[in-house]
Amino acid sequence: MKKNIIIVVNPVSGAVEKKEIVDSTLLFAKNENLESILYETLGTKDVENIKNLYNIHKPERIIIIGGDGTIRMVAEAIAKEDVILGIIPAGSANGFALDLDLQLTLEKNLEVAFLHQFMEVDIITINGKISIHLSDLGLNAELIKNYEQGEIHGKWGYALNTITTLFDSGEPFTAKVKANNETFGYVAIMIVIANAKKYGTGVVINPNGVMNDGKFELVILKNFDLIIFGQIISGNMPSDPDDVEIISTDKATIELDAPVSFQIDGEYCGTETKLDIKILHKQLKVAVL
Repeated sequence: MKKNIIIVVNPVSGAVEKKEIVDSTLLFAKNENLESILYETLGTKDVENIKNLYNIHKPERIIIIGGDGTIRMVAEAIAKEDVILGIIPAGSANGFALDLDLQLTLEKNLEVAFLHQFMEVDIITINGKISIHLSDLGLNAELIKNYEQGEIHGKWGYALNTITTLFDSGEPFTAKVKANNETFGYVAIMIVIANAKKYGTGVVINPNGVMNDGKFELVILKNFDLIIFGQIISGNMPSDPDDVEIISTDKATIELDAPVSFQIDGEYCGTETKLDIKILHKQLKVAVL
């Protein structure tokens, strides 16, 4: 009897043609004598649909063709299930894959996704929503909002909207942070809730990030100018405590003086005035090198 796998593909994520990737994935499954169930995301009821497919077919692995948002969607659907996720990066933001060194050739990605051992990684919950990678308040969330509303996507879209956002946004906000049984007050331009090191662009925002250590980091960016921007994108995270502070913890609360733009794993989520955050240790099994 053939073993089942589910293949979840986001047909509209990123500026990436999916047909070749899907065809190669289906062929790989066939060559491994696996029964494939292909699901294309619809934009509505996807979590419910994936959950139902899992309950019907009970696959050993779910292969995800998409970016961070698609991975998060599947993680939400199967968070309590014993199943391995195989990642084929094909989104606008592939930060999760980048942090796990899965930005490989398609052939190698298929081999890892279908055949390799797994690593158990943490996930974060923020106001009850799952985050698998990096979320933030402030400047970057504004950038993502502008990117989603723009007409140009892919890396060029990010580059153009980065420039626009840097010049048009950047108003600081006041935040009260409770973590590690202490309360801190900040005036910040951005606060990152990080379960990893890098954004999908490759920029290291959290040098302390480890995806399975039972901790997440709050990266509080207090100041921001072209010099600091240059340091960050060149991989030299500022170390001056007047510019940036990093708190490592397993739970935290952030209270804001006014609504601030917020994003989860590369998807704009509107504005928030309070975030309740906690880590869920080793909740996902992900195939790795």
